[in-house]
Amino acid sequence: MLRKSKKGRKHGFPGFTAAGAGTILDAMALLKIARMGHPVLKMRAGEVHNPTAPEIRHLVADMIETMRDANGTGLAAPQVHVPLRVVVFFVNGERAAREDHTGADAETAGDDGAEGGEPEGGGPERGEPERGEPAPVVGGVPLTVLINPELEFLTEEQATGWEGCLSVPGLAGQVPRFTVLRYRALGLDGQPFERTARGFHARVVQHECDHLDGILYPQRMTDLSSLTFTSEIGAFGETNES
Repeated sequence: MLRKSKKGRKHGFPGFTAAGAGTILDAMALLKIARMGHPVLKMRAGEVHNPTAPEIRHLVADMIETMRDANGTGLAAPQVHVPLRVVVFFVNGERAAREDHTGADAETAGDDGAEGGEPEGGGPERGEPERGEPAPVVGGVPLTVLINPELEFLTEEQATGWEGCLSVPGLAGQVPRFTVLRYRALGLDGQPFERTARGFHARVVQHECDHLDGILYPQRMTDLSSLTFTSEIGAFGETNES
């Protein structure tokens, strides 16, 4: 599973330093990514019983390193052959603003974003418990760790947009997703938190959490004729208009 490792690096990941769970000092490794057809991508992932366990901290560090190496915007544990309910993701602010504003960007969402970039703000954060009924988070979202996440859809409205996936390399398709949702999860410190997400943020969360239930984005598509090689997107003027 390991391709190479990078030793002696420190990162201010959420749940590591910001949430007081310690700094990663040992090796972080790049993990092999499972591809469509592998059994681990077809099963429901198991619950994490102890989010503060060292092996979960190490798994998350490796997932983040792997996601960054692949220029992705999110990664779920089953994609690295670990059938646990763990997700890491971030949302690039400029890209989110562009997609949420136009609704017709030819870039792809999900793991295999064409413009993943670096997490904003120097690192992720676990997220803070919200009080009352907060406004949905739009724009950029720092690198975030979700353990045992749960989704609650707050609207019946759906929008169609391009998605790609590190587990389905080289392809992209138009996928309908709910436009507003609330997600609840545990952080690496074991504490619960929740956020309300809209637009591209909500799309990324749905894509990643689908992996935890053995679902890949082609299974969500309503029109398989839009399944396209990523190299062809834009070449023939395709957009993600619903």
